[in-house]
Amino acid sequence: MSLIIAEIGQAHNGSIDSAHSYIDALAKTGVDAVKFQTHIADAESSIYEPFRIKFSDQDATRFDYWKRMEFSLNEWKDLKKHCDDVGLEFMSSPFSNAAVDLLEQVGVKRYKIGSGEVTNFLLLERISQTKKPVILSSGMSSFIELDAAVNFLKEKHIETSVLQCTTAYPTQPEEYGLNVITELKERYNIPVGFSDHSAKIETCVAAFALGAEILEFHAVLNRQVFGPDTTSSLTIQEIEVLVKALRNIEIANQFNIDKNDTSKFSELKVIFEKSLAVNKDLDKGHIIEFEDLEAKKPANKGMKASEFRRVIGTRLNRDMVQWEFLNNEDIA
Repeated sequence: MSLIIAEIGQAHNGSIDSAHSYIDALAKTGVDAVKFQTHIADAESSIYEPFRIKFSDQDATRFDYWKRMEFSLNEWKDLKKHCDDVGLEFMSSPFSNAAVDLLEQVGVKRYKIGSGEVTNFLLLERISQTKKPVILSSGMSSFIELDAAVNFLKEKHIETSVLQCTTAYPTQPEEYGLNVITELKERYNIPVGFSDHSAKIETCVAAFALGAEILEFHAVLNRQVFGPDTTSSLTIQEIEVLVKALRNIEIANQFNIDKNDTSKFSELKVIFEKSLAVNKDLDKGHIIEFEDLEAKKPANKGMKASEFRRVIGTRLNRDMVQWEFLNNEDIA
């Protein structure tokens, strides 16, 4: 079974009420999990951190922004309970060891590691101490860096998955790197997925068709919502369409079709396939040429259209009128 994760991230813009509204909206889309990001500004950042996107004058520094994104332990517990109540897995990416400590108190099933943390072995060590599964996002990482992180976690016997991801907002088609999905599967022999920032439905569909088992994408209530990830997110309505598409593909992949068995099409084959007929009045004794023949429905009124080569050069046993079906007894 696939795992479909809708990332709320910072789309709540620091509002706990907005965070809860996202849970309610996404619960109706059919996703398996919602993911937040747990930021503790003092532990992960400083006043020297530059903005990725300076989308607002509200925060003087990125540190101030992360401070505004913080929730208290009780607020995180309420978000987790809300997810439990509506049947969603609560997930949140930690960006510091302090955030892992907090999430352990909240209670998480697994950890998703953001692209910028793949080389943060201090964080990987703290997460490995929990013994919980880890999903690595590969966005900014080379294979050398991924090798090191995957091997580090494997040595500690941590169940690990890795996602192809491109750190570009929004990601353009030439940047998707769908080819990497197969490369990751062959290189690590572990579950592989795709973390998307394209804001397009077809990207995850393509990734799933290529073997991605975990799909992650950013969610936004609508594209007028204020925030750094709005342009790289899917709307609630788009997520509904995407999830239905993914579930249909998932069902399809469970059933192999035997192209040698056409028994269930026997009645339809009579209706849609065709029989040979003559396309003009022909006299008895006429030697049939290609130009004398047509194929007409249904399939059980004359010789099979596929047998036309056997008919050419034969002689008619009787007079035939235009559009009459041609049978074996009519030729010699």
